[in-house]
Amino acid sequence: MRIQDRYNQVIERFEQAMPVAETELHYGTPFQLLVAVILSAQCTDKRVNMVTPALFEAYPDAAAMAKATPDDLFPYIRSVSYPNSKSQHLAAMARMLQSDFDGQVPSDLSDLQRLPGVGRKTANVIAAVVFELPAMPVDTHVFRVANRIGLTRNSKTPLETERTLVKHIPAELLPKAHHWLILHGRYVCQARKPKCDTCCISDLCRHHSSLITHHSSLTTHHSSPDHDLC
Repeated sequence: MRIQDRYNQVIERFEQAMPVAETELHYGTPFQLLVAVILSAQCTDKRVNMVTPALFEAYPDAAAMAKATPDDLFPYIRSVSYPNSKSQHLAAMARMLQSDFDGQVPSDLSDLQRLPGVGRKTANVIAAVVFELPAMPVDTHVFRVANRIGLTRNSKTPLETERTLVKHIPAELLPKAHHWLILHGRYVCQARKPKCDTCCISDLCRHHSSLITHHSSLTTHHSSPDHDLC
């Protein structure tokens, strides 16, 4: 199967299976989403959603959080991963939003990445979710799923994966495709035990195809040649 054919068919299947695909983080404003995404690094959305209601009640916007110290913020986020560094990032991020951006979350990727605690992935999430820009955030789910199903070929870095996905997915679909891949990785194409039997794209998946080929080779004592052109 040629690479663009695989993309086209995967997109069509995801459109059918997940017509509504959006972030599972709870937020009310762009600032609150930025805070939630910073907290979600190496942490589950479920855990983040448990701590943000009280945090947002105390610090609903950049102006309020800019007045807080890391010690003020720590008790609210102590149950997430790396609370010490994240409390420092949040306090510094809010201060920079106030001083450099009038308290508003910028849409420019370079501006976003100037903020403490904001790397390329977080900046792309804000660009895609808040501003609906053609951005492709690559987290562990996206990185794993793209390689496993054959949308990328042995990508070594998230940036390499991002560039390949952006090249083959229509720009207007990138924000939604980001959620398709995350949700698929979170609930179906799981890291340790993918649920291939309930997967809507198993017949298009390079990993699943390799499993079938391997099983067949064990039974017939010979393997079929690989005609995958991806």
